[in-house]
Amino acid sequence: MVELLADDQIAEAKAARPHWDVAGTAFVRTVELASFPQAIEAVNRIAEIAEEMNHHPDIDIRWRTLKFSVSTHSKGGITSNDVALIDRIDSLLAEL
Repeated sequence: MVELLADDQIAEAKAARPHWDVAGTAFVRTVELASFPQAIEAVNRIAEIAEEMNHHPDIDIRWRTLKFSVSTHSKGGITSNDVALIDRIDSLLAEL
């Protein structure tokens, strides 16, 4: 069973992931892609990752700008599952 990360663990995870911020009980990142089709492609590929992991981010799509919010809702905060998911999101975005 996954547990909430302590504040120092969250700070350490955030420090190693400069594209992400912590807002409340979630990691958040906003990224602007080259085009709307590329943004949708990213969302579709992230959806596949989320299904594979059975861990789903909140995604806001505004034309070619994507905003991600990643939290473990069932735990009410950030867990190691969230860190694993944001690492996968970062890897995918680096490929685009």
